[in-house]
Amino acid sequence: MPDISPQRSAVGRRAVLAAAVSAPVLAGLSTPASATTPSAARGRRPHALPGGGDLGPNVLVFDPSTPDIQARLDEVFRRQESAQFGTGRYALLFRPGTYQGLNAQLGFYTSIAGLGLSPDDTTFHGDVTVDAGWFGGNATQNFWRSAENLALVPASGTNRWAVAQAAPFRRMHVRGGLDLAPSGYGWASGGYIADSRIDGQVGPYSQQQWYTRDSSIGSWLNGVWNMVFSGVEGAPAQSFPNPPYTTLDTTPVSREKPFLYADGDRFRVFLPEKRVAARGTTWGNGTPRGTSLPLSRFYVARPGVSAATLNQALAQGLHLLLTPGIYHLDRPIRVNRANTVVLGLGYATLVPQGGVTALRVADVDGVRLAGFLIDAGPVNSPTLLEIGPSGAGRDHSANPTTVQDVFIRIGGAGPGRATTSMVVNSRHTIIDHTWVWRADHGDGVGWETNRADYGVVVNGSDVVATGLFVEHFNKYDVQWFGERGRTVFFQNEKAYDAPNQAAIQNGKVRGYAAYRVGDRVRTHEGWGLGSYCFYNVDPTIVQDHGFAAPVRPGVKLHDLLVVSLGGNGQFAHVVNGIGDPTSGTSTVPSTVVSYP
Repeated sequence: MPDISPQRSAVGRRAVLAAAVSAPVLAGLSTPASATTPSAARGRRPHALPGGGDLGPNVLVFDPSTPDIQARLDEVFRRQESAQFGTGRYALLFRPGTYQGLNAQLGFYTSIAGLGLSPDDTTFHGDVTVDAGWFGGNATQNFWRSAENLALVPASGTNRWAVAQAAPFRRMHVRGGLDLAPSGYGWASGGYIADSRIDGQVGPYSQQQWYTRDSSIGSWLNGVWNMVFSGVEGAPAQSFPNPPYTTLDTTPVSREKPFLYADGDRFRVFLPEKRVAARGTTWGNGTPRGTSLPLSRFYVARPGVSAATLNQALAQGLHLLLTPGIYHLDRPIRVNRANTVVLGLGYATLVPQGGVTALRVADVDGVRLAGFLIDAGPVNSPTLLEIGPSGAGRDHSANPTTVQDVFIRIGGAGPGRATTSMVVNSRHTIIDHTWVWRADHGDGVGWETNRADYGVVVNGSDVVATGLFVEHFNKYDVQWFGERGRTVFFQNEKAYDAPNQAAIQNGKVRGYAAYRVGDRVRTHEGWGLGSYCFYNVDPTIVQDHGFAAPVRPGVKLHDLLVVSLGGNGQFAHVVNGIGDPTSGTSTVPSTVVSYP
């Protein structure tokens, strides 16, 4: 079992990251195009051009005849390999066809995707690789990158995807095996797979926790602390805590992320349909089920555009495609129309200014938010992302809002503050893979410097979370007040930097639970939930429990664990007053199979 605590400290990381610099646009790889006004975006006939064209200078579009593909991939990787808090953002898009002998190594803020309707339309005889050479073989900081919609025939028979949080692997077909740990099998702590097929064995090795959804695998090798599967053909049987497998035959409700694809010389955005009790991939029998939109229905945004212009585009009935870069917002982006799509490429990043909320969604049907990062600004924002206004109560069961690969960060890239990061008020919302992170390393980090009391607050009823990663908040990481909520997989670390026991005293309770179900909630269910503590400022801190929930027949939590990393702080219990305390300096989980 890996001992991750030395490298997971803020002090240990900061020295490594001091040299991270912003990456300029790659000379010669693309041709910038001017920002398009909303009226022009609505009327023009967009088409893909070599190097990005209408999608901006940091979207690189390849086809099998493109010369020097490997050199271009290597140049992006050199820029991004260790630029954890840099400003470079890149999307690497591959038209359908067969590509021979490529190894696409992915660094920070880099997305790679095929442009077919099926992963098998775009085949690499090669690899899409994430490793950890930049950090001495430690993959616990391999954040903010993604692979989507490709078929891989790995050169060695096994592809390496050694990642941590915020690194989704979606709609991928690996015609071989998949390793989830770095070469040499150093430390690893992540991650997420969805709508993918791995023909061979998945080897997590040192990965401490992992969630796989609606996929197909040949076999699964091992588990460390918390391996969760829902709707996965070939998944290991339920056996938590030994081995630590939590297995649901199906996913209660899901809808896959929107994706860009090529329709001849034009781009479209495919919108997969909702599935209930899903199992396996959406694309195994050919074209996935859903609808699509032409790019002419999108305002293709570029960094530097104002929030007023984005809102004008939305008011005119356009969707938003956020091309790679950083967007500074002096007012919220307001999504008021049903079925609006806001899709980011290459980790487009929204930064609110002056304490505003970055994005607000009205209480309407079918909004799809996907593929972008929200970075808190230096002036405290009461909230960063709001799904529905306070008191929202409309029924969206037939057409829910989805929040997918939307990541939130407070501090790290510079000073940032927010009282609550994400608030979900609309009913039936699906939160499918998010990492909401109060930074524990980087710039602008400290107990009060990047103050953020609450991570995710769910007020709406019938909300489902699949792949919920929320970490390091000053108080509660997740609070759930809505009825009939369901969470499949939760990963958490409590804030490292609490200065002393008094700083986290919660009335008569020592510490704030990582995941709290509200006292008045009558029905709630969760599977595969884990919380860790690493109180490196004051290792004597005791946390009464990782989870808090009312004692009611309708509130059910399955397969819970808490861990003290190297004895830096302790948990007295797992949930409420139930579960053994963590033990001394031994990094061994304390578990509860069923609550109550």
